[in-house]
Amino acid sequence: MYSGITRGLFPVVRVEKRSGVTRFDVALSSALAQGVELGASISIDGVCCTAMHVDGPRIGFEAIAETLSLTTLDELAVGRKVSVERSCRVGDELGGHDVFGHVVGTGRVLARALVGEQLDLTIGVPSKWLKYISAKGFIALDGSSLTVGEVRADSFDVHLIPETQRLTNFADKAVGQRVNVELDPRTVAIVDTVERVLKERGLG
Repeated sequence: MYSGITRGLFPVVRVEKRSGVTRFDVALSSALAQGVELGASISIDGVCCTAMHVDGPRIGFEAIAETLSLTTLDELAVGRKVSVERSCRVGDELGGHDVFGHVVGTGRVLARALVGEQLDLTIGVPSKWLKYISAKGFIALDGSSLTVGEVRADSFDVHLIPETQRLTNFADKAVGQRVNVELDPRTVAIVDTVERVLKERGLG
């Protein structure tokens, strides 16, 4: 599990694409890589990835076809920087919300605007996801825990403070580019349960 508080941007230093799988390495800082063991779960742009090899601060991962089809990891290239968060440990401060790295798919930047130092992004998503997205609720984009602003029929807004912009790729996201989306799991569970109960009672 993650908190959705990205620890910074780190470069992809190797990408090997084969049929159905992409192997890639990310060079973390020495501090962030400290204690990483084989099998550790690390969030890469919001996708829960398993450490397949560890060479000092250089950590290797694999993404299979299902992951590549649902996320932006299919766009990985050497030199690209990705958002990274280590998994939470017992006793860690939870500064965001519960994030699991289970990306449901990608959204697309429809608009961006700077309001002083604040960056506003409008994210387009499939309409079927909107029942799980509410104003002032939580959502994870590229692994960052964000508060939802205005919600429309096919999109929603997020408002990013300078510190979030510094630690993520959002400041460089252009209109048309994709972001990984993880819906708030508690909201999904509540909405799906209510819909199921109403249907069983003939009220849905």
